[in-house]
Amino acid sequence: MIAKYGIAALLVLAGCQGDQKRPGPPIEAPTPHVPGPPDPRPVVLFLGTSLTAGLGLADAGSQAYPALIQATLDSSGRRYRVVNAGESGESSAGALSRVDWLLDRDSVAVLVIETGANDALRGQNPDSVRARIQAIIDRARLEVPPPRLVVVGMEALPNLGEDYRVRFRAIFPDLARANRAALVPFLLAGVGGVDSLNQADGIHPTAAGHRIVANNVWKVLEPVTR
Repeated sequence: MIAKYGIAALLVLAGCQGDQKRPGPPIEAPTPHVPGPPDPRPVVLFLGTSLTAGLGLADAGSQAYPALIQATLDSSGRRYRVVNAGESGESSAGALSRVDWLLDRDSVAVLVIETGANDALRGQNPDSVRARIQAIIDRARLEVPPPRLVVVGMEALPNLGEDYRVRFRAIFPDLARANRAALVPFLLAGVGGVDSLNQADGIHPTAAGHRIVANNVWKVLEPVTR
C-alpha cells in the first residue's frame, strides 16, 4: 500500500511540475516608437503672448490665429509650418530670453514678433520695451540665412495717459521702419473693445475674434510668404 500511495504521490507531483513548466500566453513586446521623417517645411514662428497662444479658447490648437494662418497657408499651397510660441503672461523680457532656444530649434524662415502687451499692462518704460524688441531682432539676424521679420503693433490702455499711449504706439512702426520689417499696425484692429468678439475678461479674443486677428496678420504675412 505504501508503495502504491508513494507511486501515486510521485505521479501527482510530476503532474504539478508539468503544469508549472507549461508556457503561458506570449507576452507581446511594446511596439517601438519610430519617429517619422523630419518636416522639411520652413517655419513661420509666432513669438508672442497669450493673445498668440489662444488663452481661453476651447481649442487653441485649431482656433488661435496662428492655427488659422496655417490653414490659410495650406489652402494657398504655400509649404510653411507654423509654430505657435505664444506664452501667457510673457513680457518682452521673457520673449528675449526664449528667442535663442526657439531659433536654434527650428529653421525659421519668418519670425512674427508679438510682444509688449503685458509690458504696457505693467506700465513698463516704452524705451525699455523698444530696446528688448530690438535685441530680439538683432538675435534673429544672426541666423544664416536670417528670417524675414514681421513686427506686430500693440496699443496701451487709456488709463496710462495719452503721453504713454503715444510713446508706446510708436515703438512698433519705428522698429519696423528701422529694421525694414513688415508691420501689422495693430493686432487687435476690429476686435479690441468689441464685447461680442472678446472673452469675459475683455482682453482675449473669442474664436470669432481670432478669425479677424488672423485676417489682420494675413494681410501683412501674405506677401512675406510668397
